[in-house]
Amino acid sequence: MSADTIAQVLEAQAALSDKVFVVIDDDRLTYAGAEERSRRLAAALITAGAGRGSRVAMLMGNSTEFAVTFLGITRIGAVALPFSTMSTPHELAGMLARADCEYLIAAKGYRGRDFREVMTEVLGQGPDGRLMVPAIPTLRCVWFGADSLEGAGAPDAPVLAADAQVTPADTMVLVHTSGSTSAPKGVIHTHGQMMRNMRRQNTTRRYTAGEVLFANAPWFWVGGLAYSFLATLIAGARLVCSSARPAEMLDLIERERPTMTNGIATTTLALEQDPSFAARDLSFMRRGNLYPIMPPEVRPRDPELRHNLLGMTETGSVCIVGESEDDLPESMRGSYGKPVEGVDIRIVDPETGQNGPEGELWLRGPNVMQGYYGRERLDTFDEEGWYHSGDMFSIDAQGYCYFKGRTGDIIRTNGAQVSPREVEGVLSDVTGGRTAIVVGVPDPARGQSVTAILVGSDPVDEAWLTAALRERLSAYKVPRRFLTMEESELPTLSSGKIDLKKLAGLASGR
Repeated sequence: MSADTIAQVLEAQAALSDKVFVVIDDDRLTYAGAEERSRRLAAALITAGAGRGSRVAMLMGNSTEFAVTFLGITRIGAVALPFSTMSTPHELAGMLARADCEYLIAAKGYRGRDFREVMTEVLGQGPDGRLMVPAIPTLRCVWFGADSLEGAGAPDAPVLAADAQVTPADTMVLVHTSGSTSAPKGVIHTHGQMMRNMRRQNTTRRYTAGEVLFANAPWFWVGGLAYSFLATLIAGARLVCSSARPAEMLDLIERERPTMTNGIATTTLALEQDPSFAARDLSFMRRGNLYPIMPPEVRPRDPELRHNLLGMTETGSVCIVGESEDDLPESMRGSYGKPVEGVDIRIVDPETGQNGPEGELWLRGPNVMQGYYGRERLDTFDEEGWYHSGDMFSIDAQGYCYFKGRTGDIIRTNGAQVSPREVEGVLSDVTGGRTAIVVGVPDPARGQSVTAILVGSDPVDEAWLTAALRERLSAYKVPRRFLTMEESELPTLSSGKIDLKKLAGLASGR
């Protein structure tokens, strides 16, 4: 019988005993420690009245505290709701209310934010004592620091009994979307759905107990939670994360010797620029996508000639990926791979509603979410059960998928459609890796004008850049305007993503 709940996975990994599960800078958590500490936290939750189906919010960054808290909540059938540590008090209040949260476990602070102060603003009162918050009527209790629960000393028997009652069909987690087009929505995923999905994906990427993964994605988003944290738990491997300064992070990497990497490559550029980088031994890293810090012999000659991957909150992790980690032929430049097992897709022309080689990506299957909390079927799936992603893709004769942009991001200029991602990729290439963001701004003659924002203070030689782009792009795709902005000027959402609507407004104003 496969282990398809958190409790079953913890039991299955008991034989690993003192093997290290998670390393966060100088903090380490073994598999045995994860089981024991999560059992104590779960016992305290049961004593407080939480149980199967209770919704328990989490406000904490990547840490052993996060690991213990998430496992303690979910092993007894309660539902974990990890919130972004960047959320404003207004956003937190909205998510707590919309998700009918009953409990909140917060870190005492993270990266300079005092979460007791944050929650005092959220609740309109001190978070200690009996809670009576009319705007969040379901919220019963707030704790600061998982250690305050771990030390409660409740007996193990209720926890083990609760563990045994959880089924693969029970909800495990509500992961909130970024809220780029509306208020953040809680995406529902079950134990069985997430466990089976990550087990299959571990097989695809050959993630086994002997691997050490260095990953930099936050666990409160689905990429870090599923593709890093849960995947490691299932594999019985070791996960290494860091929030330290570049030199200290490189010390950690050399010490832990990760064999695989995963995450957001641009966030590792500071490591490559550290004065100590050239003298570092990183030869143990053999696979992954954090190319700036990987040995030269395993880096791609061009990142666009390696399979990218598509993951989304609504599919609980990666839904389109390529198995090959070798350089691709030029004809497959920009490939995202093929749908993973458990996800069926359609590429639908938004004008005709017919399947085609290019159009909106629709998805359904056992990996796809149960729905959005409170609106499980409303405006979520069509009558045939398809989820309309809003992502524009093309698909070739071999079934490989290529991202073209978002339905709302596509720039329409002079009757033609331009994919910002395509232009951004070429801009990055011709500028030697400089970050570029492409948006459409209103243009009375063309409808929209393709506009490029280059991040940083270095000046732009527009004539040279236009000529270089014209060698790679059709004339209508070449930006008519180039702007520079410092990274600090870029408007962002609470998720940390760029707020493209606001950015387009800023670009238009300039």
